[in-house]
Amino acid sequence: MDYSNARIMMIDDERSITKMIEMVLRKEGFRNLYSAGTAAEALRLIEKHGADIILLDVMLPDQTGFELCPKIRAISNAHIIYLTARTSDLDVLTGFATGGDDYVTKPFNPLEIAARVKARLRRGNLPAQAAFEERRQRYDFGRFVLDDAAGELTVCGTPVACPAMVYQLLHFLCKNPNLVFSKSQLYEAVWGMEGDGDDNTVMVHIRKIREKIEANASDPQLLLTIRGLGYKLVKEKSL
Repeated sequence: MDYSNARIMMIDDERSITKMIEMVLRKEGFRNLYSAGTAAEALRLIEKHGADIILLDVMLPDQTGFELCPKIRAISNAHIIYLTARTSDLDVLTGFATGGDDYVTKPFNPLEIAARVKARLRRGNLPAQAAFEERRQRYDFGRFVLDDAAGELTVCGTPVACPAMVYQLLHFLCKNPNLVFSKSQLYEAVWGMEGDGDDNTVMVHIRKIREKIEANASDPQLLLTIRGLGYKLVKEKSL
């Protein structure tokens, strides 16, 4: 796949980090690379150049990445990957809640960042006909309906907002009802990376799906945990 036209925005006030990432991405064939050290500069560059992938630090001089992310979402559909030294569960949850698609903690291997960027671009560049076929289905699970033609999740008749990666994970499960998937299988299928995957990322997204589709997220009836195996989505709770 040719990555030379992909637009990558790096938002971090530590110039040494953006230079390191830029060096690796250029070796991997990326050419349209932009960096910003403040939230204000980032918004200006995104409006001017656009972006396909945004690498976002949490601690910026003028505001936090958590505050900036919703503003980016208002003007861009780019994949947003948090790169931060903040590692608590609350920080991770906040990152996804504010619109992030992935969360990588510092220190990190820049080659891993390049792999994640490539994986997201592969997921986001399906041929038009394949994308249409992928999005034309309507999945009715009784309590909720996922309408891919409209890109809409409806729960008990009410449209519910759904961040991109939460939607993609739910979409994958809807396409494969009553089948058990491990965390690593879900990570590879949805995030596009092979290997053990990021268990925490999958668990956070599973929780967010349950908060949207279940009557009680702490007592799920639709998206079940199969102890020792993984998760499965069912139309009725298994006995």
